[in-house]
Amino acid sequence: MDKTPTSIEELVKQLATKLTEKNWMLATAESCTGGMIAAACTDLAGSSQWFDRGFVTYSNEAKTEMLGVPAELIARHGAVSEEVVRAMAEGAIRHSRAQVSVAVTGIAGPGGGSAEKPVGTVWVGWSVDRNTFTDCLHLNGDRAMIRTQATCEALQLLSID
Repeated sequence: MDKTPTSIEELVKQLATKLTEKNWMLATAESCTGGMIAAACTDLAGSSQWFDRGFVTYSNEAKTEMLGVPAELIARHGAVSEEVVRAMAEGAIRHSRAQVSVAVTGIAGPGGGSAEKPVGTVWVGWSVDRNTFTDCLHLNGDRAMIRTQATCEALQLLSID
């Protein structure tokens, strides 16, 4: 899947419109994307009307300290898991003024993968109006491609109606 920055820009514009209509704020919780979703959101002029904050929680300790993800959850399931991305999305809501959050954790490579969780495994979680959803992505490409695809997919999955 080849996503250009223009498609990310369009997804952000659509998201901004929906959030503005509902008078809602967004918070991001990012690991493998390292703030790329927050950066894409704040690239749009006027984003302070709907973007509250972004958490870059690359280390396990940051996930625990900044988002309240239980350390034992990470130890039990691994940082790249449905359980952890759900906790990240919910933690972003609890630690912000946002009604909507999106969280990403994954293995962008080139190393760090395993048979169970190969490079390109990315979990996305999002919370909207007190409901949390998750999806597991299996992305291909080099590190930059995986991070860009994860950013785009996270924005696409974040549905607000």
